[in-house]
Amino acid sequence: MGFLNSLFNERNERDNNLRINWVPLTEISQLTTLISQSSIKPILIFKHSTRCGVSRMALKSFEKSYDLNDSDLEMYFLDLLTYRNISNEISSQLNVHHQSPQVLVVKNGQLVYHDSHYQISLQKIKKVLDLK
Repeated sequence: MGFLNSLFNERNERDNNLRINWVPLTEISQLTTLISQSSIKPILIFKHSTRCGVSRMALKSFEKSYDLNDSDLEMYFLDLLTYRNISNEISSQLNVHHQSPQVLVVKNGQLVYHDSHYQISLQKIKKVLDLK
């Protein structure tokens, strides 16, 4: 049964990931660009530690509840273990303390929402962005 559960859980995880069009955040130059582009379309950054069980659970929970349209948010994914320097730059540019996992939403160049761990809430994000 373990094999079947593993197989089906992996498939469900891939299906959920397909619902969100994550853009990998891999360059500091992307950060500057996406903050300026947030005046056109709000952006969300999900900072994830790939070795942390809590981070994995928070990511899965977020992806499972995600029901927004592609036009609502531009979605960026940051692998903290590989790109810690980008996380440090996010903290500096947006004046926010580093957490992991952490979600940040930027609109019109300003940080309008951030939360971490099990406090990450799609409902709060929708409220801040005035989405239904």
